[in-house]
Amino acid sequence: MEIAIALLAGGSIGAVLGFVGAGGAMLSVPILLYLFDFSAIGATTGALAIVLFAAIAGALPKARAKEIYYRDAAVIWSLGLVTNLGVSVLVYKLSDKFITTGFSIVLILAAISMIKKIQPKEHSRMSVPVLILISLGIGAITGVFGIGGGFVVVPVLMHAFGTPPRIATGTSLVVISLNSITAFIGHYSHWDEVDWHIPIIIGFSAVIVALIASYKQQNASSDLTRKLFAVLLVLVSAFTLFQTWS
Repeated sequence: MEIAIALLAGGSIGAVLGFVGAGGAMLSVPILLYLFDFSAIGATTGALAIVLFAAIAGALPKARAKEIYYRDAAVIWSLGLVTNLGVSVLVYKLSDKFITTGFSIVLILAAISMIKKIQPKEHSRMSVPVLILISLGIGAITGVFGIGGGFVVVPVLMHAFGTPPRIATGTSLVVISLNSITAFIGHYSHWDEVDWHIPIIIGFSAVIVALIASYKQQNASSDLTRKLFAVLLVLVSAFTLFQTWS
């Protein structure tokens, strides 16, 4: 039963990453917390590994289709290295309640970003100040909450810079991959706290489904997918807050 639940959980994470280009860790963390009884730090550490492999799998079809802006992805990752590694190393000083409460707030912000109406505009490259601020913020939330930052990258690329949804998704998956491996290394002192057979099973399922979903994204309604995912994030946030403070 545990293996079956892990496979289903991985499938849902992979589907979200493949279709939306974000949100894998937003499901991975509460799944590890509440279905498999991980600690907050253990859940964020395990989620980083799951999302890393699923994001790489989801990015492969995008790379073949030339739907990734590598420069933007590399700059966002590199500028966020300071906050990513810094908070990853110091996260052990934070309480479980702080991590789960902050995680819930991030979920609400992510939901809002997902439902914001997109105004089509001509694509332009991000300015340096915008890149720096976004990158530092993404690095910080990745290090603390085990979230790759795709929920920030996708709407910023689409809303502010007119990037086509498929390219925004592909670029986001590269950012998630780079941020996840960085934060995972930063969590090295917590690796022995994780029961790794669960994340491995979830990660395997997530990789397979992320590959399929990434190929099939063109046949799905981008707006509908993001709105449904936003509703799911609100529900997960409410449940996490209830579990934290009840």
